[in-house]
Amino acid sequence: MAKTPSTIFVCQNCGNQQRKWLGQCPDCNEWNTFVEERFRPTAQTTGKTSAVKNVRFSSDAFREVKPVPYGEIESQDDARTSSGIAEFDRVLGGGIVAGSLVLIGGSPGIGKSTIVIQIADRLSREDAKVPYVSGEESERQIKMRGERLGLDAGNLFLLPETNLENILAETEKLKPDFVIVDSIQTVFSQNIESAPGSVSQVREVAGAFMIFAKQTGTPVFLIGHVTKEGSIAGPKALEHIVDTVLYFEGDRHHNHRIIRATKNRFGAANEIGIFEMTGEGLRAVGNPSEVFLQERPEGASGSVVTVCMEGTRPMLVEIQALVTGTKFGTGRRMAQGFDYNRTSLLIAVLEKRLGFQLAGDDVFINVAGGIEVDEPAADLGVIAAIASSFRNLQIPPDTAVFGEVGLTGEVRGVLQAETRAREAQTLGFKKLILPASNKKGLEKLLGMRVVGVRNLDEAMDELF
Repeated sequence: MAKTPSTIFVCQNCGNQQRKWLGQCPDCNEWNTFVEERFRPTAQTTGKTSAVKNVRFSSDAFREVKPVPYGEIESQDDARTSSGIAEFDRVLGGGIVAGSLVLIGGSPGIGKSTIVIQIADRLSREDAKVPYVSGEESERQIKMRGERLGLDAGNLFLLPETNLENILAETEKLKPDFVIVDSIQTVFSQNIESAPGSVSQVREVAGAFMIFAKQTGTPVFLIGHVTKEGSIAGPKALEHIVDTVLYFEGDRHHNHRIIRATKNRFGAANEIGIFEMTGEGLRAVGNPSEVFLQERPEGASGSVVTVCMEGTRPMLVEIQALVTGTKFGTGRRMAQGFDYNRTSLLIAVLEKRLGFQLAGDDVFINVAGGIEVDEPAADLGVIAAIASSFRNLQIPPDTAVFGEVGLTGEVRGVLQAETRAREAQTLGFKKLILPASNKKGLEKLLGMRVVGVRNLDEAMDELF
Protein backbone atom coordinates (compact mmCIF):
# COMPACT_ATOMS: atom_id res chain seq x y z
CA MET A 1 0.00 0.00 0.00
CA ALA A 2 1.39 3.41 -1.01
CA LYS A 3 2.43 5.66 1.83
CA THR A 4 0.53 8.93 2.11
CA PRO A 5 2.96 11.87 1.81
CA SER A 6 3.25 14.10 4.87
CA THR A 7 3.87 17.23 2.77
CA ILE A 8 2.83 18.44 -0.66
CA PHE A 9 3.91 21.33 -2.88
CA VAL A 10 1.16 23.78 -3.86
CA CYS A 11 1.36 26.44 -6.58
CA GLN A 12 0.54 29.80 -5.01
CA ASN A 13 -0.78 31.14 -8.32
CA CYS A 14 -3.27 28.50 -9.46
CA GLY A 15 -3.43 25.93 -6.64
CA ASN A 16 -1.85 23.01 -8.54
CA GLN A 17 -0.57 20.27 -6.19
CA GLN A 18 2.54 18.13 -6.72
CA ARG A 19 4.34 15.55 -4.57
CA LYS A 20 7.71 17.11 -5.35
CA TRP A 21 8.95 20.63 -5.99
CA LEU A 22 8.87 21.89 -9.58
CA GLY A 23 10.47 25.01 -10.97
CA GLN A 24 7.57 25.72 -13.34
CA CYS A 25 3.91 25.01 -12.71
CA PRO A 26 2.50 22.68 -15.42
CA ASP A 27 -0.94 24.38 -15.24
CA CYS A 28 -0.28 28.15 -15.20
CA ASN A 29 3.36 28.02 -16.45
CA GLU A 30 4.52 30.38 -13.70
CA TRP A 31 8.02 29.95 -12.27
CA ASN A 32 9.03 29.46 -8.61
CA THR A 33 5.47 29.42 -7.26
CA PHE A 34 5.49 26.02 -5.49
CA VAL A 35 5.52 26.16 -1.69
CA GLU A 36 5.75 23.17 0.62
CA GLU A 37 2.69 22.67 2.83
CA ARG A 38 1.68 20.08 5.38
CA PHE A 39 -0.73 17.52 3.96
CA ARG A 40 -3.61 16.27 6.10
CA PRO A 41 -6.39 14.01 4.75
CA THR A 42 -9.89 15.40 5.07
CA ALA A 43 -11.61 14.09 8.17
CA GLN A 44 -15.19 12.84 8.07
CA THR A 45 -17.41 15.17 10.07
CA THR A 46 -21.05 14.98 11.01
CA GLY A 47 -23.58 17.49 12.18
CA LYS A 48 -24.01 21.15 11.24
CA THR A 49 -20.41 22.30 11.10
CA SER A 50 -18.71 24.93 9.02
CA ALA A 51 -16.04 24.25 6.42
CA VAL A 52 -13.55 24.77 9.23
CA LYS A 53 -13.35 21.70 11.42
CA ASN A 54 -14.04 21.96 15.15
CA VAL A 55 -16.06 25.16 14.68
CA ARG A 56 -19.76 24.74 15.42
CA PHE A 57 -22.53 27.28 15.21
CA SER A 58 -25.58 27.26 17.41
CA SER A 59 -28.54 25.49 15.86
CA ASP A 60 -30.67 28.64 15.72
CA ALA A 61 -28.06 30.32 13.51
CA PHE A 62 -28.89 27.97 10.64
CA ARG A 63 -32.08 27.59 8.70
CA GLU A 64 -33.30 24.14 7.78
CA VAL A 65 -32.38 23.28 4.21
CA LYS A 66 -34.81 21.29 2.08
CA PRO A 67 -35.92 21.28 -1.58
CA VAL A 68 -38.27 24.18 -2.43
CA PRO A 69 -40.32 24.47 -5.66
CA TYR A 70 -39.14 27.32 -7.85
CA GLY A 71 -42.61 28.87 -8.08
CA GLU A 72 -42.94 29.12 -4.29
CA ILE A 73 -39.75 31.13 -3.81
CA GLU A 74 -40.41 34.82 -3.14
CA SER A 75 -38.47 37.40 -5.14
CA GLN A 76 -35.77 39.11 -3.13
CA ASP A 77 -34.75 41.78 -5.63
CA ASP A 78 -36.49 44.47 -3.59
CA ALA A 79 -34.85 43.33 -0.36
CA ARG A 80 -31.50 44.93 -1.05
CA THR A 81 -29.93 47.12 1.61
CA SER A 82 -28.39 50.44 0.64
CA SER A 83 -24.77 50.90 1.64
CA GLY A 84 -25.33 54.63 2.00
CA ILE A 85 -23.08 55.35 -1.03
CA ALA A 86 -24.99 55.55 -4.31
CA GLU A 87 -22.02 54.75 -6.54
CA PHE A 88 -21.18 51.64 -4.51
CA ASP A 89 -24.81 50.50 -4.71
CA ARG A 90 -24.68 50.92 -8.49
CA VAL A 91 -21.64 48.63 -8.76
CA LEU A 92 -23.35 45.99 -6.59
CA GLY A 93 -26.41 46.07 -8.84
CA GLY A 94 -28.69 48.18 -6.66
CA GLY A 95 -27.60 47.46 -3.09
CA ILE A 96 -26.32 44.79 -0.73
CA VAL A 97 -27.97 41.37 -1.03
CA ALA A 98 -28.53 39.33 2.12
CA GLY A 99 -26.08 36.44 2.43
CA SER A 100 -23.77 37.74 -0.30
CA LEU A 101 -19.98 37.35 -0.22
CA VAL A 102 -18.21 40.35 -1.78
CA LEU A 103 -14.48 40.43 -2.56
CA ILE A 104 -12.80 43.85 -2.92
CA GLY A 105 -9.31 43.97 -4.46
CA GLY A 106 -6.88 46.69 -5.39
CA SER A 107 -3.28 47.84 -5.14
CA PRO A 108 -1.90 49.09 -1.78
CA GLY A 109 -2.97 52.58 -0.78
CA ILE A 110 -5.73 52.91 -3.38
CA GLY A 111 -8.59 53.16 -0.86
CA LYS A 112 -9.95 49.66 -0.10
CA SER A 113 -9.96 50.08 3.68
CA THR A 114 -11.25 53.63 3.35
CA ILE A 115 -14.34 52.66 1.35
CA VAL A 116 -15.30 49.74 3.61
CA ILE A 117 -15.01 51.75 6.81
CA GLN A 118 -17.15 54.49 5.23
CA ILE A 119 -19.74 51.86 4.33
CA ALA A 120 -19.56 50.46 7.87
CA ASP A 121 -20.15 53.94 9.27
CA ARG A 122 -23.25 54.52 7.15
CA LEU A 123 -24.65 51.07 7.92
CA SER A 124 -24.09 51.48 11.65
CA ARG A 125 -26.00 54.77 11.57
CA GLU A 126 -29.02 52.70 10.47
CA ASP A 127 -28.74 50.62 13.70
CA ALA A 128 -26.91 47.77 11.96
CA LYS A 129 -24.23 45.86 13.88
CA VAL A 130 -21.02 45.75 11.84
CA PRO A 131 -17.89 43.97 13.12
CA TYR A 132 -14.71 45.14 11.40
CA VAL A 133 -12.19 42.28 11.50
CA SER A 134 -8.69 43.65 10.96
CA GLY A 135 -5.62 41.48 10.62
CA GLU A 136 -3.26 44.30 9.68
CA GLU A 137 -4.19 47.21 11.93
CA SER A 138 -4.92 47.57 15.62
CA GLU A 139 -8.14 49.06 16.89
CA ARG A 140 -6.32 52.32 17.68
CA GLN A 141 -5.05 52.65 14.13
CA ILE A 142 -8.54 52.12 12.75
CA LYS A 143 -9.88 54.65 15.24
CA MET A 144 -7.33 57.22 14.05
CA ARG A 145 -8.43 56.72 10.45
CA GLY A 146 -12.07 57.00 11.45
CA GLU A 147 -11.42 60.29 13.26
CA ARG A 148 -9.59 61.63 10.21
CA LEU A 149 -12.60 60.74 8.05
CA GLY A 150 -15.01 62.25 10.56
CA LEU A 151 -16.85 59.00 11.31
CA ASP A 152 -19.23 58.52 14.22
CA ALA A 153 -20.10 54.82 14.02
CA GLY A 154 -21.96 53.79 17.15
CA ASN A 155 -22.57 50.18 16.14
CA LEU A 156 -19.16 49.53 14.56
CA PHE A 157 -17.20 46.88 16.49
CA LEU A 158 -13.45 46.53 15.90
CA LEU A 159 -11.95 43.05 16.13
CA PRO A 160 -8.15 42.90 15.57
CA GLU A 161 -7.94 39.12 15.11
CA THR A 162 -6.42 36.75 12.56
CA ASN A 163 -7.52 33.38 13.91
CA LEU A 164 -10.51 32.12 11.92
CA GLU A 165 -11.98 30.04 14.74
CA ASN A 166 -11.90 33.01 17.13
CA ILE A 167 -13.42 35.32 14.50
CA LEU A 168 -16.34 32.96 13.85
CA ALA A 169 -16.91 32.44 17.57
CA GLU A 170 -16.99 36.18 18.31
CA THR A 171 -19.16 36.83 15.26
CA GLU A 172 -21.71 34.27 16.41
CA LYS A 173 -21.90 35.95 19.84
CA LEU A 174 -22.41 39.39 18.31
CA LYS A 175 -25.03 38.27 15.74
CA PRO A 176 -24.12 41.07 13.30
CA ASP A 177 -26.00 42.43 10.30
CA PHE A 178 -22.84 42.80 8.18
CA VAL A 179 -19.24 41.55 8.47
CA ILE A 180 -16.06 43.17 7.09
CA VAL A 181 -12.74 41.27 6.92
CA ASP A 182 -9.55 43.24 6.18
CA SER A 183 -7.86 41.28 4.72
CA ILE A 184 -8.53 37.64 3.88
CA GLN A 185 -4.83 36.90 3.29
CA THR A 186 -4.05 37.61 6.97
CA VAL A 187 -6.69 35.23 8.39
CA PHE A 188 -5.62 31.66 9.10
CA SER A 189 -7.20 28.45 10.36
CA GLN A 190 -5.57 26.32 13.05
CA ASN A 191 -6.53 23.20 11.12
CA ILE A 192 -4.28 24.07 8.15
CA GLU A 193 -0.55 23.81 8.77
CA SER A 194 0.59 26.45 6.30
CA ALA A 195 1.33 30.15 6.43
CA PRO A 196 -1.46 32.76 6.26
CA GLY A 197 -2.08 33.83 2.67
CA SER A 198 -1.15 30.46 1.17
CA VAL A 199 -3.51 28.74 -1.25
CA SER A 200 -4.74 26.25 1.35
CA GLN A 201 -5.43 28.94 3.95
CA VAL A 202 -7.18 31.27 1.51
CA ARG A 203 -9.43 28.47 0.26
CA GLU A 204 -10.31 27.33 3.77
CA VAL A 205 -10.99 30.82 5.08
CA ALA A 206 -13.05 31.87 2.04
CA GLY A 207 -15.05 28.65 2.23
CA ALA A 208 -15.78 29.21 5.91
CA PHE A 209 -17.01 32.76 5.35
CA MET A 210 -19.06 31.61 2.35
CA ILE A 211 -20.87 29.01 4.48
CA PHE A 212 -21.34 31.55 7.27
CA ALA A 213 -22.85 34.10 4.85
CA LYS A 214 -25.21 31.64 3.14
CA GLN A 215 -26.41 29.89 6.29
CA THR A 216 -26.97 33.01 8.41
CA GLY A 217 -27.98 35.43 5.61
CA THR A 218 -25.28 37.90 6.71
CA PRO A 219 -23.47 39.87 3.94
CA VAL A 220 -19.69 39.53 4.23
CA PHE A 221 -17.13 41.89 2.65
CA LEU A 222 -13.63 40.52 2.11
CA ILE A 223 -10.65 42.71 1.21
CA GLY A 224 -8.02 40.93 -0.87
CA HIS A 225 -4.43 41.77 -1.71
CA VAL A 226 -3.34 41.87 -5.34
CA THR A 227 -0.20 40.49 -6.96
CA LYS A 228 2.29 42.47 -9.02
CA GLU A 229 0.36 41.40 -12.13
CA GLY A 230 -2.77 43.12 -10.73
CA SER A 231 -4.83 40.00 -9.93
CA ILE A 232 -6.11 39.08 -6.50
CA ALA A 233 -3.51 37.10 -4.56
CA GLY A 234 -4.41 33.45 -4.19
CA PRO A 235 -5.92 30.96 -6.64
CA LYS A 236 -8.65 31.76 -9.12
CA ALA A 237 -10.84 29.49 -7.00
CA LEU A 238 -11.16 32.39 -4.56
CA GLU A 239 -12.96 34.46 -7.21
CA HIS A 240 -15.23 31.52 -7.99
CA ILE A 241 -16.25 31.10 -4.34
CA VAL A 242 -17.45 34.68 -3.83
CA ASP A 243 -20.61 36.20 -5.32
CA THR A 244 -19.15 39.54 -6.38
CA VAL A 245 -15.62 40.64 -7.27
CA LEU A 246 -14.86 44.37 -7.18
CA TYR A 247 -11.56 45.83 -8.38
CA PHE A 248 -10.18 49.26 -7.55
CA GLU A 249 -8.65 50.94 -10.59
CA GLY A 250 -6.73 54.17 -10.95
CA ASP A 251 -3.40 55.60 -9.91
CA ARG A 252 -3.06 56.19 -6.18
CA HIS A 253 -1.16 59.41 -6.98
CA HIS A 254 -4.28 60.85 -8.66
CA ASN A 255 -7.60 61.78 -7.10
CA HIS A 256 -10.02 59.64 -9.08
CA ARG A 257 -10.75 56.01 -8.26
CA ILE A 258 -12.84 53.54 -10.23
CA ILE A 259 -14.51 50.48 -8.69
CA ARG A 260 -15.32 47.90 -11.36
CA ALA A 261 -17.43 44.77 -10.90
CA THR A 262 -15.65 42.00 -12.80
CA LYS A 263 -18.11 39.39 -11.48
CA ASN A 264 -21.56 39.91 -10.01
CA ARG A 265 -24.21 37.24 -9.45
CA PHE A 266 -26.75 39.90 -8.47
CA GLY A 267 -26.23 42.56 -11.12
CA ALA A 268 -24.48 43.59 -14.31
CA ALA A 269 -20.82 42.70 -14.64
CA ASN A 270 -18.36 45.41 -15.74
CA GLU A 271 -20.42 48.05 -13.94
CA ILE A 272 -18.28 50.87 -12.54
CA GLY A 273 -18.51 53.48 -9.82
CA ILE A 274 -16.47 56.71 -9.92
CA PHE A 275 -15.02 58.16 -6.72
CA GLU A 276 -12.77 61.07 -5.82
CA MET A 277 -10.24 60.71 -3.01
CA THR A 278 -10.47 63.69 -0.65
CA GLY A 279 -9.28 64.51 2.84
CA GLU A 280 -12.59 63.19 4.18
CA GLY A 281 -12.40 59.87 2.35
CA LEU A 282 -13.84 58.71 -0.96
CA ARG A 283 -16.55 60.95 -2.39
CA ALA A 284 -18.92 59.60 -5.05
CA VAL A 285 -18.88 61.37 -8.42
CA GLY A 286 -22.44 61.67 -9.69
CA ASN A 287 -21.63 62.88 -13.23
CA PRO A 288 -18.33 61.33 -14.36
CA SER A 289 -18.70 62.56 -17.96
CA GLU A 290 -18.57 66.16 -16.80
CA VAL A 291 -15.53 65.43 -14.63
CA PHE A 292 -13.59 63.79 -17.47
CA LEU A 293 -14.33 66.67 -19.86
CA GLN A 294 -13.95 69.67 -17.56
CA GLU A 295 -10.27 70.25 -18.41
CA ARG A 296 -10.58 69.64 -22.14
CA PRO A 297 -8.38 72.13 -24.07
CA GLU A 298 -9.97 74.63 -26.44
CA GLY A 299 -8.82 75.08 -30.02
CA ALA A 300 -6.40 72.14 -29.95
CA SER A 301 -6.08 69.51 -32.66
CA GLY A 302 -5.97 65.79 -31.88
CA SER A 303 -8.84 65.87 -29.37
CA VAL A 304 -12.29 64.32 -29.74
CA VAL A 305 -15.09 63.20 -27.43
CA THR A 306 -16.47 59.68 -27.73
CA VAL A 307 -19.32 57.97 -25.87
CA CYS A 308 -18.46 54.68 -24.12
CA MET A 309 -20.58 52.23 -22.16
CA GLU A 310 -19.31 50.93 -18.83
CA GLY A 311 -21.83 48.32 -17.76
CA THR A 312 -25.17 50.11 -17.97
CA ARG A 313 -23.68 53.60 -17.65
CA PRO A 314 -22.85 55.81 -20.66
CA MET A 315 -19.78 58.00 -20.26
CA LEU A 316 -18.26 60.70 -22.41
CA VAL A 317 -14.48 60.61 -22.46
CA GLU A 318 -11.87 62.62 -24.30
CA ILE A 319 -9.51 60.75 -26.62
CA GLN A 320 -6.29 62.58 -27.40
CA ALA A 321 -3.83 61.80 -30.20
CA LEU A 322 -0.42 63.20 -31.04
CA VAL A 323 1.14 62.53 -34.44
CA THR A 324 4.67 63.85 -34.82
CA GLY A 325 7.67 63.12 -37.02
CA THR A 326 10.30 60.67 -35.80
CA LYS A 327 14.08 60.85 -36.03
CA PHE A 328 14.26 57.11 -36.58
CA GLY A 329 13.24 55.03 -39.56
CA THR A 330 10.12 53.56 -37.97
CA GLY A 331 7.60 55.50 -35.93
CA ARG A 332 6.59 54.53 -32.41
CA ARG A 333 3.05 53.54 -31.45
CA MET A 334 2.00 54.12 -27.87
CA ALA A 335 -1.44 53.88 -26.24
CA GLN A 336 -2.54 54.71 -22.70
CA GLY A 337 -6.06 53.72 -21.74
CA PHE A 338 -6.67 51.98 -25.07
CA ASP A 339 -5.55 48.62 -26.41
CA TYR A 340 -2.17 48.84 -28.16
CA ASN A 341 -2.92 46.15 -30.74
CA ARG A 342 -6.23 47.81 -31.59
CA THR A 343 -4.40 51.10 -32.06
CA SER A 344 -1.97 49.53 -34.54
CA LEU A 345 -4.89 48.01 -36.45
CA LEU A 346 -6.70 51.35 -36.74
CA ILE A 347 -3.52 53.08 -37.93
CA ALA A 348 -3.19 50.44 -40.65
CA VAL A 349 -6.80 51.09 -41.71
CA LEU A 350 -6.06 54.83 -41.93
CA GLU A 351 -3.04 54.20 -44.15
CA LYS A 352 -4.79 51.72 -46.44
CA ARG A 353 -8.29 53.21 -46.79
CA LEU A 354 -7.65 56.96 -46.44
CA GLY A 355 -4.08 57.21 -47.75
CA PHE A 356 -2.52 58.58 -44.57
CA GLN A 357 1.29 58.16 -44.55
CA LEU A 358 2.03 57.43 -40.90
CA ALA A 359 4.94 55.00 -41.20
CA GLY A 360 7.48 57.73 -40.49
CA ASP A 361 5.51 59.36 -37.64
CA ASP A 362 5.21 58.64 -33.95
CA VAL A 363 1.57 58.11 -32.92
CA PHE A 364 0.55 58.50 -29.28
CA ILE A 365 -2.97 57.81 -27.96
CA ASN A 366 -4.24 58.82 -24.53
CA VAL A 367 -7.66 58.52 -22.87
CA ALA A 368 -7.90 61.53 -20.56
CA GLY A 369 -8.85 61.01 -16.93
CA GLY A 370 -7.04 57.69 -16.42
CA ILE A 371 -9.98 55.53 -17.51
CA GLU A 372 -9.54 52.33 -19.53
CA VAL A 373 -11.62 52.08 -22.74
CA ASP A 374 -11.89 48.54 -24.10
CA GLU A 375 -14.94 48.52 -26.39
CA PRO A 376 -15.05 48.72 -30.22
CA ALA A 377 -17.34 51.77 -30.14
CA ALA A 378 -14.30 53.94 -29.42
CA ASP A 379 -12.69 53.04 -32.77
CA LEU A 380 -14.15 56.02 -34.62
CA GLY A 381 -13.03 58.36 -31.85
CA VAL A 382 -9.42 57.09 -32.03
CA ILE A 383 -9.33 57.45 -35.82
CA ALA A 384 -10.84 60.95 -35.63
CA ALA A 385 -8.25 62.05 -33.06
CA ILE A 386 -5.34 60.67 -35.14
CA ALA A 387 -6.66 62.34 -38.31
CA SER A 388 -7.14 65.63 -36.47
CA SER A 389 -3.57 65.63 -35.16
CA PHE A 390 -2.10 64.49 -38.49
CA ARG A 391 -3.89 67.25 -40.44
CA ASN A 392 -3.49 69.75 -37.57
CA LEU A 393 -7.21 70.57 -37.81
CA GLN A 394 -9.50 71.05 -34.84
CA ILE A 395 -12.65 68.98 -34.47
CA PRO A 396 -15.56 71.24 -33.38
CA PRO A 397 -15.77 71.08 -29.57
CA ASP A 398 -19.54 70.47 -29.65
CA THR A 399 -19.14 67.28 -31.74
CA ALA A 400 -19.11 63.74 -30.31
CA VAL A 401 -18.50 60.48 -32.17
CA PHE A 402 -18.78 56.74 -31.64
CA GLY A 403 -18.75 53.64 -33.83
CA GLU A 404 -16.84 50.46 -34.61
CA VAL A 405 -14.46 50.53 -37.59
CA GLY A 406 -13.86 47.45 -39.74
CA LEU A 407 -10.78 46.52 -41.75
CA THR A 408 -12.39 47.64 -45.02
CA GLY A 409 -13.06 51.13 -43.61
CA GLU A 410 -16.76 50.60 -42.90
CA VAL A 411 -18.35 52.04 -39.75
CA ARG A 412 -20.39 49.35 -37.98
CA GLY A 413 -23.26 49.75 -35.57
CA VAL A 414 -22.85 49.41 -31.79
CA LEU A 415 -25.13 48.50 -28.90
CA GLN A 416 -27.21 50.96 -26.86
CA ALA A 417 -26.86 53.81 -29.36
CA GLU A 418 -29.88 55.69 -27.99
CA THR A 419 -28.48 55.64 -24.44
CA ARG A 420 -25.17 57.03 -25.72
CA ALA A 421 -26.89 59.72 -27.76
CA ARG A 422 -29.00 60.92 -24.85
CA GLU A 423 -25.92 61.22 -22.65
CA ALA A 424 -24.26 63.42 -25.28
CA GLN A 425 -27.44 65.49 -25.55
CA THR A 426 -27.56 65.94 -21.76
CA LEU A 427 -24.05 67.44 -21.73
CA GLY A 428 -24.91 69.94 -24.45
CA PHE A 429 -23.28 68.48 -27.57
CA LYS A 430 -24.81 69.82 -30.78
CA LYS A 431 -23.60 67.24 -33.30
CA LEU A 432 -23.26 63.48 -33.04
CA ILE A 433 -21.52 61.33 -35.66
CA LEU A 434 -22.46 57.65 -35.38
CA PRO A 435 -22.92 54.55 -37.60
CA ALA A 436 -25.70 54.89 -40.16
CA SER A 437 -27.31 51.67 -38.89
CA ASN A 438 -27.76 53.31 -35.45
CA LYS A 439 -29.33 56.54 -36.68
CA LYS A 440 -32.90 55.24 -36.92
CA GLY A 441 -35.08 56.68 -34.18
CA LEU A 442 -32.54 59.28 -33.03
CA GLU A 443 -33.73 62.16 -35.23
CA LYS A 444 -36.16 63.15 -32.46
CA LEU A 445 -33.36 64.30 -30.16
CA LEU A 446 -33.97 68.04 -29.72
CA GLY A 447 -31.10 70.47 -30.04
CA MET A 448 -28.73 67.93 -31.62
CA ARG A 449 -27.86 67.10 -35.20
CA VAL A 450 -27.43 63.33 -35.64
CA VAL A 451 -25.32 62.26 -38.63
CA GLY A 452 -25.04 58.64 -39.72
CA VAL A 453 -21.94 57.56 -41.65
CA ARG A 454 -21.31 54.30 -43.51
CA ASN A 455 -17.53 54.51 -43.96
CA LEU A 456 -14.48 56.54 -42.98
CA ASP A 457 -14.68 58.79 -46.05
CA GLU A 458 -18.10 60.06 -44.98
CA ALA A 459 -16.88 60.44 -41.39
CA MET A 460 -13.90 62.58 -42.46
CA ASP A 461 -16.17 64.80 -44.57
CA GLU A 462 -18.41 65.43 -41.55
CA LEU A 463 -15.54 65.99 -39.11
CA PHE A 464 -13.51 68.40 -41.24
